[in-house]
Amino acid sequence: MPFVPHTDADVAKMLGVIGVDSIDQLFDEIPEHLRAKSFDVPEGLSEMDMMRLMNERATQDSGALCFIGAGAYEHHVPAAVWDIATRGEFMTAYTPYQAEASQGTLQLIYEYQSMMAGLTAMDVSNASLYDGASGMAEAVLMAIRANRKSKSKRVLVARSVHPLYRKATKSIVENQGIELAELAMDQQALTVDHQALEQHEGEDYAALVIAQPNFFGSLEQVDALTDWAHENGMLVIAVVNPTSLAVLNPPGEWGANGADIVVGEGQPLGVPLASGGPYFGFICCTNKLVRQMPGRIIGKTVDTDGVEGYALTLQAREQHIRRSKATSNICTNQGLAVTAATIYTSLLGSEGLERVAAHSHNNTQSLAQKAEGVDGVRLAAQKASFHERVLLLDRPAEKVLKAMAAKDVLGGLDLEPYYPELGSAILFCATETKSEADLDKYIDALSRAVSEVEAA
Repeated sequence: MPFVPHTDADVAKMLGVIGVDSIDQLFDEIPEHLRAKSFDVPEGLSEMDMMRLMNERATQDSGALCFIGAGAYEHHVPAAVWDIATRGEFMTAYTPYQAEASQGTLQLIYEYQSMMAGLTAMDVSNASLYDGASGMAEAVLMAIRANRKSKSKRVLVARSVHPLYRKATKSIVENQGIELAELAMDQQALTVDHQALEQHEGEDYAALVIAQPNFFGSLEQVDALTDWAHENGMLVIAVVNPTSLAVLNPPGEWGANGADIVVGEGQPLGVPLASGGPYFGFICCTNKLVRQMPGRIIGKTVDTDGVEGYALTLQAREQHIRRSKATSNICTNQGLAVTAATIYTSLLGSEGLERVAAHSHNNTQSLAQKAEGVDGVRLAAQKASFHERVLLLDRPAEKVLKAMAAKDVLGGLDLEPYYPELGSAILFCATETKSEADLDKYIDALSRAVSEVEAA
């Protein structure tokens, strides 16, 4: 809303008519332990002050080279993608409850679903979710419902999975009595510690969550992990980067039987960096789990005259109108971002997407080799990686990154708040958008920053 039109007197009058003393009383059916104790929300601003603040923030990284990654990636987006996506028939069209009224939108989503199912080598995809983190939470809830052999309401999550995904998932599922147990990480290779699997042998978990590539860009031994999970009665939830699937084995082909559920963030497919969103999450699964899949699924059919058409399918009415009985409380999708992703992938095709992935990988490896020559910097002992690597420093990473930012280079993510056991470490990423001159500028900024910052 542009503003709240009710004065204090208006609110008091309405409460009087209702017969309560405060707005809080309207929510007294919510148990106390579920209520937020405080909100860290600043005071409101006038429109003029708000616009000034946002303009100041927008200029902070203007012209800077970005090497951050960590779940949101700077890829080249062809101009045609958003020129088409922002046409009126896509940008303003919305699929209402009577979904058949918007056949063009439904057809596009059907094409998107086909694309994601093909990219992940899974049987079916839904029409998207809010983002990758909520997608992982939905996958966990889905696994708890689907794995009826498991009675524990516990899920094993690799520590090498994105820390913010793990945090968001915990926030969503913990009040439903679901426990997320952590699978230990090898601090040298920055992958799952396979020796730690022994302590979980025979334990009751509904699912195992693994990422490929993982948060550090490292490649996990997904075939062995998938087979181990299945042998121990777990479903396998794969968290993947869609760009990487152009060059890596898709999760539907992991191990003997493949992953059961696949989720991830769709932002790399044609959605630009935009201060955290809006992006979109994707979720795919096997046919036997499709009835447990949240959100919309578009199906293709024919009418009585044999004319092809598209419609919502495999959804109960409760998904929309009886929320307490619904499979999931997600009943919409990120339609505009999905539109852009579908156009982007159609324009690039499998060959173009593979070239993007390969170029990104090559740039990252080249930058890693250059960085290894900087005094006070060494590479983590990652055996194989995609388009992210970890640098270990002998001085505070936070200060080094701040010094690099002053030279218009956003050097990466400080890992210490998320993985303090790694010490001073930086996660960096290089995509196909970076030239050789950009890589050299990064090394120059890193060298000068390290020389400016005192060793720890």
